[in-house]
Amino acid sequence: MPAPGQPERALPLVGDTRVYELRLARLLMAFLVSGLIFLLGPGSFLGLWNLMAISQRQAALAVSPAWLQAHGHAEVFGWVGSFILGIGFHSLTRQNQARVNLTWAWACWALWTAGVALRWLAGVAAWHWRVILPLAGGLELAAFAIFHRTVRGAHRRAPGAPREPLPGWILLVLTGVCGFLLTLVLHFGADVYLAGWGSAPLVGPGWDVRLVTIMTWTFLVPFVLGFSTRWFPIFAGLRPAPAWAPRRLAACVAAGAVLTIAGAAAAAALCWMALALIAVWALGVVRPSVQPPKTQGIHPSFPYFLRIAYCWLAVAAALNLWAALAPAATGAAGAGRHALTVGFIAGMILTIGPRILPAFSGMRTLFSPGLMLAALVLLQAGCTLRVAGEVLAYPGWLPGAWHWLPVSAGVEVAALALFACNLAATLLRPPEHLRRVR
Repeated sequence: MPAPGQPERALPLVGDTRVYELRLARLLMAFLVSGLIFLLGPGSFLGLWNLMAISQRQAALAVSPAWLQAHGHAEVFGWVGSFILGIGFHSLTRQNQARVNLTWAWACWALWTAGVALRWLAGVAAWHWRVILPLAGGLELAAFAIFHRTVRGAHRRAPGAPREPLPGWILLVLTGVCGFLLTLVLHFGADVYLAGWGSAPLVGPGWDVRLVTIMTWTFLVPFVLGFSTRWFPIFAGLRPAPAWAPRRLAACVAAGAVLTIAGAAAAAALCWMALALIAVWALGVVRPSVQPPKTQGIHPSFPYFLRIAYCWLAVAAALNLWAALAPAATGAAGAGRHALTVGFIAGMILTIGPRILPAFSGMRTLFSPGLMLAALVLLQAGCTLRVAGEVLAYPGWLPGAWHWLPVSAGVEVAALALFACNLAATLLRPPEHLRRVR
């Protein structure tokens, strides 16, 4: 088997490009399908179960913290991480019309899927967790190493080729890659420590907050910002982001990561606030479109939900800053995390996904723009109810808001289920050119 950075040599000479494109689309579909399974099973439904218990007992610690951490790991790494790896193999290598070794890419998928599944099993069932935790972390790191070397090899400059300036959106994506690696290394270190000295498969609350912050703000957010810088102005008909924006956003991410690890939560929260404000301004979220939005094949409300997602980014940063400056506001921290992960991250995936994933998966068209709208409306309604409920219920300001939490979770699960069904039906359809022949 050739090294990850080396091109494949097993493709036929006749129709070589066509065969490669089909195999690359199948690889992306595998990452998407496994991501959807993690989203609906270990992620969303476990989260719904957790919130029902929290609402019934009216206490944030009514369920096992290990279950909460397992739910978060499945949501972030199982769903979003799988999507990022699949899209990364597909789009980052195509940027320079480069090719990846698909054998190693499939090995990355297998290692990643196994690692995330084992990590979830250890957290929920506590089955042989002293062995499974470090094993799962090692598998995830191995999958990332394959991904990094494969993409890096595909982008290696030819001998004598001139060095070209790095596009701003690529800089942000690479910042997210660094945050991805940092997150995996910290998780693996925590897994090894727990396996040797822990009494349960549970990270302590102090380090858990730092890990969640690193995972969301230095891993997920830069990826979304990077692809937004590249595609948001085109899809929404806005002016391109200024050239200075990606570097300032990357600097905010780097500074926030260092401050978070050092335990300076308030200073880090200021970095996230600056990042949100720069992103909203640079991408022109609050300004009108200068060109017609590209909504062919999807619901025409598409550009509005893109803007709503970035509003949630600003809300998340504000709540995070509130929680850092006033730790007694117990609902602000959880509400801020939810505004970021569901309002911004999930909101962007449910908005951008129907626009790009069908095309990436073999030039298909979206199954139902109506289902896309329904999923987005439900997601925004559920996120609004959840964020408001946590802010009001946890400090005791409005006890009746505890009952909003399971309702919000049910609405969000319904939204994610509609998204998954719409995407699954899209992937099961034949490519557009074959449908036209029929």
